[in-house]
Amino acid sequence: MRTRLAVLILAIVFSALTACSQSPDCFQENVFCVGLVTDTRGLNDFGINRDTWAGLEQSHAEGVTDQVAYIESVNSKDYEKNIAFFVDSGYDVIVTSGVGVRDATLHSADLYPDSVFVGMNQLDDENRANFIPVTFPEDQMGFLAGALAVQLTRSKIVGAVCETSGIASMWRYCEGFRAGAAYVDDSVRVIVVYRDDGSSDKLFIDDAWGYETTLELIDNDTDVIFAVGGGTATGALRAASEAKVQTIGAERDQAAALGGEGSSVVTSVLGQASPTVQTLMRGLRDGNITGVQVGPVGYIPFDKLVSQETVREMKHLLAGLENGDVKTNIPFEKP
Repeated sequence: MRTRLAVLILAIVFSALTACSQSPDCFQENVFCVGLVTDTRGLNDFGINRDTWAGLEQSHAEGVTDQVAYIESVNSKDYEKNIAFFVDSGYDVIVTSGVGVRDATLHSADLYPDSVFVGMNQLDDENRANFIPVTFPEDQMGFLAGALAVQLTRSKIVGAVCETSGIASMWRYCEGFRAGAAYVDDSVRVIVVYRDDGSSDKLFIDDAWGYETTLELIDNDTDVIFAVGGGTATGALRAASEAKVQTIGAERDQAAALGGEGSSVVTSVLGQASPTVQTLMRGLRDGNITGVQVGPVGYIPFDKLVSQETVREMKHLLAGLENGDVKTNIPFEKP
């Protein structure tokens, strides 16, 4: 079985490599090759994997890169093996996407100091010289969700269903939501619920908790709900859609990803990976990119039920966050 999986993975890689009639030699100094290793959600995740690959494809179309290819990881145990394939093939840059690939990426950066690694949605506390973390400010994404929620609510009660506050990124998302709601209308009641029961075995996969928590919020007249935290958030979005209560997703295009189970998703807030990757590839080719890169945030085009006035207000708010006129005032670390 393991051999069959390996063959499948490599077949995916070679299908990308043979897109051109003749693949360049990545070992040549003047040839710039970039490989992508996804997490186990694959390219069709409606989020970071898909958008990162779109950015790499665009960089190739513009002639910034000479060769791009990808491996969709089938199992998390394959991350380092998949990374090593690109290293052994002479690729200049190996991009990995998703927080789940972080440890394998950092270990690989230590093993292969002559290769350059880019981690999408990843951080490195040790500041490795050959690792470039790319992050997207969760507080800003939550802020956008909160600002939108208070413009949609009729009951004047909005809520957020969130994974544990013990994870800094989750805390930034949901405290950003609270701040965004207050920024637009501080008369609206904001309820933020974290899955802080101490259980790590259900981290990001507690669909049942997300579902039940959302129903409790709805029973208390909450009519717009923000959900964040992998499968835990999926349960929340599913419950709200069944109850026909408007929701705002995060991390990926939740309406597209969930289909009918996400029928009430008005929009999703997420990092703008594709343009970030394009800018990054240009900088890496020129040799002037180092350190942590912070990409811009945005949202999926709104549901048609959102008024044009709200659309304009959200565009103005997003511009303010981008140019620094609007501050979330949420610290990076939980106090």
